[in-house]
Amino acid sequence: MIDLYTANSSNGQRAAIMIEECGLPHTVHKLDLFGGAQRLPEYLKINPAGTIPAIVDHDGPDGKPLIMAQSGAILLYLAMKTGRFFPRVAAKRAEAFQWLMQATTDIAASSMSLFLLQRFVPEKSQANDAWFEERIIQQLRVADARLKGRQFLAGPVSIADFALYPLAVVRQPLIERVGDLQNLTRWAATMALRPGVQRAMLAAA
Repeated sequence: MIDLYTANSSNGQRAAIMIEECGLPHTVHKLDLFGGAQRLPEYLKINPAGTIPAIVDHDGPDGKPLIMAQSGAILLYLAMKTGRFFPRVAAKRAEAFQWLMQATTDIAASSMSLFLLQRFVPEKSQANDAWFEERIIQQLRVADARLKGRQFLAGPVSIADFALYPLAVVRQPLIERVGDLQNLTRWAATMALRPGVQRAMLAAA
C-alpha cells in the first residue's frame, strides 16, 4: 500500500498518474496548501521540505517502508519497482530519461515561476509574465517537435509522458492561444483518454 500526499498541482498529478497507471493500491491524502497543511509537523516528518508530492510505500525495498518526495524521483522509483513504463532498451530508456527531465526541470520550472509571479510576488509585472509565457512556449515547442510522427515521447507510453501531461493541462489556455502546437495537442488528447490518467487527474484535483 502506498500513501500519496498530494494537491491540485502538476507535481502532485504527475505522481498520481504513475500510481494509477501502475495499478498500485494506494490512499490519496489531499493537502490544503493554501491553508498551510504542508507545514504541519506531522507532514514535515514525511517531507521536511514541506512540498508535495510525497509517498510512503509501506512495501518498499526489502519489505520496509520507504518515504520519497520529488515527483520525478517518484516516477523513476515506481517504474523500477513495477517494471512498467520504463523502456528496457538502453537507448530508449535514455530518451525517456531525457524527456522526463525536460518536463520536470525545464517546463515545470518555467510554469511554476509564472504561477508565483502571477499569484504571490508582491510587485506584479505584465512584462515579466509575458517573458515567462514565451519561455514556456519555446519549451513546449521542443516537445511538439519531438512528437512529430510519434505517438509518445520515447517509444511506448512512459514516465516521460506522465511527467509532461499535467503541464500540458495546466498550460492548455496558453497552448490554445499559440494555436500551432498540433503534435502536442494531439498527444495530450490521446493521454487524456487513458483511464489511469483520468482517475489520477480527478483524485488530485
